[in-house]
Amino acid sequence: MFEFLFSIFGEFLLQIVVETFFELGLHSLAEPFRRKRNPWMAATGYAIFGALFGALSLLLFPAHLVLNHLGQLSNLLLVPVAAGLGMSALGAWRERRGQDALRIDSFSYGYLFALAFALVRFQFAN
Repeated sequence: MFEFLFSIFGEFLLQIVVETFFELGLHSLAEPFRRKRNPWMAATGYAIFGALFGALSLLLFPAHLVLNHLGQLSNLLLVPVAAGLGMSALGAWRERRGQDALRIDSFSYGYLFALAFALVRFQFAN
């Protein structure tokens, strides 16, 4: 049981760390482009970036961190929700501090990024 909880936490930690670094990088790159964009185009972009980072994570962690299939399915369903909640909390924290929040600092875009990340890992990890 402990191993299962540890592996779920490891998958969550991997996704939230990658997503947070991605978010920090976007803050530094987004300043010159502060116009409102199409939300569907942004959603497509976050899904593509999530899938790309999921593929890159396979280079570092080629095997599933969760070993049984039921655990992998629950990881696929639960971890993106947790990552979306984490990104939403990060966005609220940024707004309370008077900082600009990006779209990924919301539940829906954070969830979409993490879901694409998790889908790639679910499908292609050993």
